[in-house]
Amino acid sequence: MPMRPALVRRTALAASAVCLALLATACGGSDPDGGSDKGGDGTKAGKADEKAAAQPAVKAKTAAELDELALAEGDVKDHEIQKVGAGEAPDSGDIKVDKAGCEPLAHAMTGVRVGEPAATAQRGVSQKAKKPAEPSLDELAEMTEEEIAEAFIGALDMTMTTVSLSSYDGAGAEQALADLRTAATDCGGGFTSTAPRDKRKVTGITEEKVTGGEESAAWTLTTDMEGDVVSVKLAVVRQGGTLASFVSLNLASASGKKDYPLPTAVIDAQLAKLG
Repeated sequence: MPMRPALVRRTALAASAVCLALLATACGGSDPDGGSDKGGDGTKAGKADEKAAAQPAVKAKTAAELDELALAEGDVKDHEIQKVGAGEAPDSGDIKVDKAGCEPLAHAMTGVRVGEPAATAQRGVSQKAKKPAEPSLDELAEMTEEEIAEAFIGALDMTMTTVSLSSYDGAGAEQALADLRTAATDCGGGFTSTAPRDKRKVTGITEEKVTGGEESAAWTLTTDMEGDVVSVKLAVVRQGGTLASFVSLNLASASGKKDYPLPTAVIDAQLAKLG
């Protein structure tokens, strides 16, 4: 069945502004001591507390510092990168969620900051099309309806990612990631998120594997947009007091026929700049 033109327009518009995304459970970020040592002799916990007390408090990066660390054109092969201005991204007040506990995920999946970072920076990263542009009118005239649908899906086979860097004081980045994990667990039954000109219902959450940083988590979020199934990828990586989130949408996946991988090239390039 051909992709409906309304869905193409709606999906492309949402992706070009601040890509979609959803939820699940986390991976990465294990305890190097193998657990909380409940019932132990207390020595390990005492040493951990002393170590934490000896470490200087984490100081958030400034917006200017994040802007220097954010991806720039040429950093990722076969991708175009653009800066997302402050007025181009939605604000937390624009997002309405039917379940309060799901708010962190609803924010993350729309490129909105999670928690209270001191500074943020965003980039829009678009993969270059893998196939030639849409067929000509003469070519369309000789194609079946199914071939036309496949041709348009092929032309849309590119992944668009919103990369957000958020920097926090103290343990803010750790708390933000913990809140996302909690929301992913508690909201596994689904929730509805409403933004201006965009309403989506999360109907499924699948954990994905992502590595890097000090902690990492990733999910595939299945959404229902007015009856159309759209998969969104969300990956989050913490490096010190900075949280890097990657919200991705492949336009061809809006047909419901195609899955796609996490944007590992984009993630790796951004983590390399974070150091």
